[in-house]
This record gives sequence, C-alpha cells and structure tokens, in this order.
Amino acid sequence: MDRLARPVGLGLAARGEVDEVVSWSARARTAGLDSVWIHDSYFERDAVTYASAIASDLGADETPDGFRIALGAVNPYTRHPVALAMTGSALDEMAPGRIVMGLGTGLPLRLKQMGLPYDPSDAVARVSSAMDQLRTLWAGERLPSATPGLPPIQPMFEPPHRIPLVIAAYRKEFVALAGRKADGYLARPAESIPSLAGILSRLDAAAREAGRDPETIESAGYLLSLVDRTRREALNRAKREPFVIYMLSVLSDVSLARAGFERELRDRVAAAWRAEDYHQAANLIPDELLDAFMLCGTREDVAAKAMAFHAEAGLDLPLLQPVVQEDRQVMELVAAAGIYATLPEPVPAPERAAAAAPVGVAAAAGEVRGAAAGGTPAEAGPASVLARGLSGVTRGRGRLADDRRLGLGPWLWRRAGATWEIVRPFAYTASAVPVAAGGALAFADHRFDPLLLLMALAAGMLLHSGTNIVNEIYDVRQGIDTITSPRASHAIVKGRITERGAYALAIACFAVASLLGLGLIAARGLPILVLGVLGLGAGYFYTAPPFQYKYRALGVPLVFLLMGPIMTVGGYFASSGAWSINALVLSIPVGCLVAAILHGNEWRDISEDTRAGIVTLSARVGKEMAHYAYLGLILGAYMTLAIAVALRLVPIGALLAILSLPFLAQVLRSAELGATGQARAIAMIDLQTARLHFAFGALLVLGVAISTYLR
Repeated sequence: MDRLARPVGLGLAARGEVDEVVSWSARARTAGLDSVWIHDSYFERDAVTYASAIASDLGADETPDGFRIALGAVNPYTRHPVALAMTGSALDEMAPGRIVMGLGTGLPLRLKQMGLPYDPSDAVARVSSAMDQLRTLWAGERLPSATPGLPPIQPMFEPPHRIPLVIAAYRKEFVALAGRKADGYLARPAESIPSLAGILSRLDAAAREAGRDPETIESAGYLLSLVDRTRREALNRAKREPFVIYMLSVLSDVSLARAGFERELRDRVAAAWRAEDYHQAANLIPDELLDAFMLCGTREDVAAKAMAFHAEAGLDLPLLQPVVQEDRQVMELVAAAGIYATLPEPVPAPERAAAAAPVGVAAAAGEVRGAAAGGTPAEAGPASVLARGLSGVTRGRGRLADDRRLGLGPWLWRRAGATWEIVRPFAYTASAVPVAAGGALAFADHRFDPLLLLMALAAGMLLHSGTNIVNEIYDVRQGIDTITSPRASHAIVKGRITERGAYALAIACFAVASLLGLGLIAARGLPILVLGVLGLGAGYFYTAPPFQYKYRALGVPLVFLLMGPIMTVGGYFASSGAWSINALVLSIPVGCLVAAILHGNEWRDISEDTRAGIVTLSARVGKEMAHYAYLGLILGAYMTLAIAVALRLVPIGALLAILSLPFLAQVLRSAELGATGQARAIAMIDLQTARLHFAFGALLVLGVAISTYLR
C-alpha cells in the first residue's frame, strides 16, 4: 500500500454503522491516506468503540505503512485520565504504534447537559494535568493517589508504543498549551484560512518561547467538505444540511472578523437555527460564507481548497470530513485526497507575479489549473477569502458556470437527470396503483383487456408527470420552492432545467397522454373522454391559473377524487367496458392513501406555504388538526378495506394489503414524533407515505387479481 506523496487524513464522526466506518477506514488506508480521525458525537456514539473496531481490523495486518488511528478528540471531563491511559494501552496493543490521542474539553453545552461542571479558567489546567498523568502512566510509573492516605495508582499494563497527544481546542490558552507540551494541534471544523493561519502562528510562537522546534509539532484540522457533480450543486446542498447551519451558527466573533464577515449574519442564522426554521437559516447563508469555512464543489475543487489551507494557513495534515457521512461522500473525499497529494506546492505570490503567468497543475483525476493565491490574514474579506481559498482553481476553470463547460455526453446525462428529478418518479405509485386496482378487479370479474389497461396506466402516469412539472413551475414562481425547501425536486431552482424547458416537457407529457386517450376513446367510447378531460384539467390547474386549487385548500380532497374514485373506476372501465360499484368501493382506501401523500407534504410545509401566502388544507386547519387528518387518512384506508371485505363488496384476497403494516408503523412513528414538534421526523413523510401506498396498493392489486382463483 503506497503512501500518498503528501499527508492527508479522513475525519469521521462516531455515528452510523460501525462496520461501515471500519470499511471506510480500510479504503482510506488502501488509497494511501495518512490517518483516520474519529471524534466523539455526544448523545450518539463514542469514538473509542469505533477506534477499537478499526484497530482490530488493521491489527491483523502488520504491514508497516504508518497508517494511524486517532481519537480526535476525547476529554478528561467525561473520561478520567486513568481511564484514557487504559484505553490508549488497549488500542496500542490492537494496532501497535498507530494510535494518536486528541485531548480537549468537549462542548461546554454538552457538559452542562450532563451535569458536569465546566469552568473555562480551570479547563486548560485540567487538560494539561491529564497530559502529564497519561504520559506518567504510559511510562509505567505510578501516580500519587488523588485521595491522601491511599496507595498510589499503579499501571498494570505494558507501556504502549509512543502515543502522540494532540490538543483539540481553539482558545488561545489551549493553543499556547499545545505549543508548550503537546505533540500536535487539532483545529476544529469550520475554521477559515485566515483564522487558522493566526492560530498556527500563535502555536509556533508558544513553541519557540518554550524552547521547542515548531516543526516537531504537527498541525491537523478538520475541513468540512461536501462533494457534488458541480460546485453550484454542492453549495446548494450544503445550505440545506442542518449540521452545516449549526456549525455556521456557532462561529466565533474572531473567526468571523478574520474572514471578513459581520457577527450579525451569524446571529441571524443562529436565531433561525434555534427556532428550527432551517429554511430561513439556509436562505441567510451566502456562498462566500460557505467558501470561507467549508470545502464545497467537485473532488477537484475540494482538493484545491485543501491545498489552500495547507499552503496559506500552514496546515500540515488536512482532515477531509464529510458533511454527509455516507458511502458516496466518503469515497469522493478519498478520491479528493489523492488529487490533493498530486498538487504541487503553490508558487509564492511575488514569484508568481514575476513569472507573470499562472502555475499549471496536473492533477491525476482531471484538469485542475491555477494555484493558491498569496495574501495575509489581515487582508482577508469575503471576496479575498473566496479568491484566495479557491486559489484560481475553480474560478479559473469557470466552475461557477457549471453546465457551460460540460461536454455533450455529461450535458445529456445531466438533462436526463433533471427530467427524472422533476417528474418525481417515486410518486408514480399514486397514479399507477388506482388504475391497476381497477384492472385487477376487472380481471377478477373476467372482464379484462390487458392492452387497454396498459394504455390507461401509461396515460395516467403521463398525466401525473405533467402535473408534477406544472406544480414545480408555479411553486417556483410563487416563491414557495427555493433551494432550501424540503421537497423532492429542485430541478428548476438548481438550474438543471429551465422553466421554459420544464413547461415544454409538461406539455409533451399531456400531449402523449392525450394520444393514448384517443385510442381508449376509440375502444370504449365517450366516457373515456369525460374521464380524460377531468384528469387533464385537474392535473394542469392543480397549481396553474386561473383555478390553482392547490393554493385554495382544495388539493387534498380533489386529489382523493382524481386518484381514488376517478382513476380506479376509470381503470376498471378501460379494462372491462363496464361500470362497477365494487370498483368505487375499492377506490376509497386507495384514494385515502394517495391523499395522505399530499396531505403529509402539506403538513410538513405549513410554515413555508404560510410564509408564501399559500393556503393549503393543512395551513387552514392548523398543525394539530393536520396531524389528526393525516392519521385519519392512513388508518381509514385499512378500516374501509376491512369493512368492504366484510360486506363482500370487494374480494377477500384484498386483505393481502394488511401485510403492509410494517410501513404503516413507520409512518405512524414519524407522524407522532412530528406532532411533538420534531420537524425533522416528518421531513420525508411524503416519501414514506408513498412507500406505504405502493406496498398497500401492490398487495391489494395482487390479492384482488388472485381472488378469481381463490373462488
């Protein structure tokens, strides 16, 4: 396993599946990264457990590659230094010579929540004492008893290999402590280049004052990173992440001032965060603020910004930490680390000016051009930070233009992705299930034309697609949908598709649906024309003027009628050429769950819709009644189905839909948490309800279809 030419590490939080974190660590090691750093995530999971699992996985391989496992960081408030010494010894035995231990105080807020006293004036002394105790115990020496008259503390473990101690804190007293006696310094996430440069300058000064060589003190820092296909999309996604909003809301006055921002901006973001108004908080965050404190963009952009932290701030070991801790993001950062290691050291500003030409950078994974610009922390402002942080790499390549630099293949791929996003295929269950249910009942009644049913299914789904597109167009026009809105599609606001292109796509969907409708009319007569006109009109005018019935609190009842009785009865008629009261009864549970999808969406979005002046049913009845209405719709589906079977109005096989109860339990739990004020619990309530509707509907269709054999 070859090491990268320049050290770079991976930062991870102690959350998620342990096996997954172990796998990421192994892949980082295989890719040649220097280390993996795990930090405690209070009230989630602890770093020691994850580090132990990683150490156990690596311990079996004694290849001397120097890959390190770091606790970054733990603190003597929640773990006594004696316990930390024991932990370090055990970890070192599992992965000899690979362990690093970061020490800090943790967040005072978290300590107070746990009832642990925290005094800022005592914190530095406590961490310093913990370092002394750890080194004493790891040297095999005794510690005096903390209680007079008792025997000293005798370490009963073998002295480990040397375990570096790193200070993880940003207050100047801790920086001075790191310079005096630590093996390294660990910078917190969301630190700007100017601020970090100032911190490391103080670190060097403290080391020299203590008679130490600053070069012997390693500097590492977490760099919050988010990778996407383009820089624009990465910035947009970062603004929607609650973790990013939180980190920006707790920036210090000094960090903001050094990066050229006013604290009032942070205070407004923090106020919105405390109110759990993430939409408003995200709208307050400018791109420049993210650029100053995060790494957003393609993997090349992230690598270039990491180089800026290394070259301008003097950071020895950048630790790329994913904002979203998922497999794709971690692997993108591992790839970005490889690119970072190939970038040449930037030419100092005076030399570059003398050369009168930009420095060419040949990156292994792409055409990264430019180099980190020079400048002093005192010169930093939002514009200068953006220019220096991006180092001419992303700006010189026209990254902000996004699509204009894409080739034909990537351009077509992105357009296909935009089309997929805006038609919202996850919601097709809402149109497919009712038509299929009507067809299944026709099959059970031995009146079934499969070709006509397929035509009806296709027409229904195309009408649904057109409705979704028109809905997004007018939601954007009304100001309801913005980049921070918690909705399934942001194709227009992200710029993946123009409004004109979206409108043309909607008309195309309606036109093809109409052509299929003509074929159905030829086979079944004018009733299909009536059903088709109702479907087309209801879909288009859902949000389009002059009716815009979604904005008049009529969306849920009309969707119930359209995607319940009309589509189910229409599916039966298209398949059989006849009418059926049983099809109407069968449509009620189907329509309840379709309406629940929309109602869940409206319930979740009450605040955004009200702010935009939109009146939905949920906004009109209020959050409490909206919760009860949602429960009534999803539970009503099961109750009406049971009653219909008991009265022999639908085949007994329809009870197969009861097997969807696990999905029901999931949405009930989310709904109950949402009713207590936990907004994040219902962030995906529409998707969860769509899954319930699909499971219920698919089982219902299957059960009804096989009823003919049961009889």
